[in-house]
Amino acid sequence: MAMETLSEWGFEVLPGKTLGQRYHYFSGTDEERLEDLQEMMDDKKIRAILCARGGYGLSRIIDGISFKKFLKHPKWIIGFSDITVLQSHLFARHKVASLHSPMAAAFNDGESGNDYIQSLHNALIGLKAEYHTSAHDFNRTGEQTGTLVGGNLSLLAHLVGSQSEMNFDHKILFLEDVGEYIYNVDRMLLQLKRKGKLEKLKGLIIGKFTEMKDTVNPFGQQVEEVIRDQVAEFTFPTCFDFPVSHTKENYALKIGAKYNFSVTAEGVALKEI
Repeated sequence: MAMETLSEWGFEVLPGKTLGQRYHYFSGTDEERLEDLQEMMDDKKIRAILCARGGYGLSRIIDGISFKKFLKHPKWIIGFSDITVLQSHLFARHKVASLHSPMAAAFNDGESGNDYIQSLHNALIGLKAEYHTSAHDFNRTGEQTGTLVGGNLSLLAHLVGSQSEMNFDHKILFLEDVGEYIYNVDRMLLQLKRKGKLEKLKGLIIGKFTEMKDTVNPFGQQVEEVIRDQVAEFTFPTCFDFPVSHTKENYALKIGAKYNFSVTAEGVALKEI
């Protein structure tokens, strides 16, 4: 469905060689996936790469990617979840923006017309985003302008100490995750804090943490309460339940772009500038 919709939007679609393939957990061997991605990144006629889905595997090939030709002709890298590895690397090492947004699988089941898929379309045709969401009891009010960074919490924690680790200082950070144990979220936030990665944030956007799991001996808090308590010592504006997630509620966000972030008692506004 994604290819049909993209064609309707006026784009020429070139499917990747490993699309639909299977090798154990992956869509091909590491060598096959690296070669497929490298060819697309090197091709100056290709203007954007929309990943089919996330999962796991970019960490296995990220150090083999050459960015020499890509940097001469940059293009949108579009996706989320595991794609956070490549997006973080692009910004950390090369200051290249990318699109955290719905992937090809999100176009299925008649969803191509929803607001979240349309936010990707708007980004691709050059429109600046402006999103509004409701107030939340755990929100901390304030207003800041800065560069937006972020992605999947487990991947961002995984990248700490690697050459793909993003610098969050003076940035607006957004986080989301899926399928984690509640104590793991606590542990990953502690890791970011111990590294000093939250101390100089301008703002924090907490997306949806879905399909959370608990242990036999319960952690004792819901995941939103865990996050609230872990960032209680800071003063930057913070919002919860923003529509960025592993569900269909997943607005396109430009990692590396400038945004104004406003949290009031009435609600939240995130506006690209």
